[in-house]
Amino acid sequence: MGKVTGFLEFERLEEGYEPVAKRVKNYKEFVIGLKPEEAKIQGARCMDCGTPFCNNGCPVNNIIPDFNDLVYQGDWKNAIEVLHSTNNFPDFTGRVCPAPCEAACVLNINNDAVGIKSIEHAIIDRAWAEGWIHPQPAAVKTGKKVAIVGSGPAGMAAAQQLARAGHDVTVFEKNDTIGGLLRFGIPDFKFDKSHIDKRVKQMEAEGVVFKTNTIVGEMPKGSKVTNWATSTVSPAQLQKDFDAVILAGGSEQSRDLPVPGRDLAGIHFAMEFLPQQNRVNAGGKVKDQIMATGKNVIVIGGGDTGSDCVGTSNRHGAKSVIQFEVMPRPPEEEDRPLTWPYWPIKLRTSSSHEEGCEREFAIATKEFIGENGKVTGVKTVRVEFKNGKFEEVAGSEQTLKADLVLLAMGFVNPVDTLLSGFGVDKDARGNAKASTDIGGYKTNADKVFAAGDVRRGQSLVVWAIREGRQAAREVDAFLMGSSTLPR
Repeated sequence: MGKVTGFLEFERLEEGYEPVAKRVKNYKEFVIGLKPEEAKIQGARCMDCGTPFCNNGCPVNNIIPDFNDLVYQGDWKNAIEVLHSTNNFPDFTGRVCPAPCEAACVLNINNDAVGIKSIEHAIIDRAWAEGWIHPQPAAVKTGKKVAIVGSGPAGMAAAQQLARAGHDVTVFEKNDTIGGLLRFGIPDFKFDKSHIDKRVKQMEAEGVVFKTNTIVGEMPKGSKVTNWATSTVSPAQLQKDFDAVILAGGSEQSRDLPVPGRDLAGIHFAMEFLPQQNRVNAGGKVKDQIMATGKNVIVIGGGDTGSDCVGTSNRHGAKSVIQFEVMPRPPEEEDRPLTWPYWPIKLRTSSSHEEGCEREFAIATKEFIGENGKVTGVKTVRVEFKNGKFEEVAGSEQTLKADLVLLAMGFVNPVDTLLSGFGVDKDARGNAKASTDIGGYKTNADKVFAAGDVRRGQSLVVWAIREGRQAAREVDAFLMGSSTLPR
């Protein structure tokens, strides 16, 4: 513990943002990270608790008090070693993780939590700038071959761990660039894709082979899931050619809203809208790009994906943006004694909301209204949650203008044909059925494992990294009889 009284002396310091008027004119990252001396002060606030709840609040169990103290001591090089010991990609989580570790911070009981995420962000940026991050190729190769289907954070984490264990790893990605939803789902203004590119380069130097534009199996007919594959490989071929297969394809099937008028033009899933803009930002071409320019936009869904649609719509130059959330408006502040150390329900206002957005809570969509086959409005009703279900509030119906509707209500399950192609059993939610017990992540199919959202359902980037790391350990033990990879 570097500063015994630090939590009494120093206040939490938030990372800064570029002004709204400046940042909405481009798609560049706009978060201003902490300076070294500011990160040191945040590190000084850490109490190094006897029971550091932040460690368990973090899905990858980052050793948070240790790297906080190392930053306070000015030992940045060891700080990145500690951070990398549990997290392959702090450059990802330091930007887009919602920081459940901070909700679990003991200081958060009656004060402001330590700025753990901002410290993590500062550490990884310093490490890249100083040249401390290098490829770590295996000293000895095992001769075992592993195929990984999907190149999101779960697939990338599993691939890096297995390559460092000496296995020959090939990652199959149906789209033209590596990264999964990190690449095509999260807007560039929240997460610049150069961070993925640097890790891909590192992993290639460690022996990982990436095969893009290659779909494993087939996509269901009429699927709206982004798929730019130009070649196909069958599940049976992977099982024949590789000693183990990890399915890390994510939970890509968007939740639909089957109300009257759903077939009108101008109603799209968020994951039709967001990937197009990311591809254009990367210099690619998109035929008939969905644009919000000059339109009245309604985003249905109050989570992060909906917020990303808000930010992108504002950058397009939307006339107006309204975001719907079916749940009631949460409190401004959580009841800390009641919720700590768990993730609290409270009103969360994102940087995209601050750029311009009207937010509606406790509202449901009854019908899409249109003219000449195009959406022109959304008929809504207010709702109350009673007796375990939503009930309409009598007399609360209204119709709002809409030229573009974006459905951002989350994801229900993986693409079914991926699992059925391998003959993998599914759970009640349509996810791959695979245990997380010791010896887990293995499915019923021969040599086939599952990790990330494809197994646990829609979740966070940091959970995907955890699952990829743990699945890698189980595959290593499956191939070699034991494993020294961390859980």
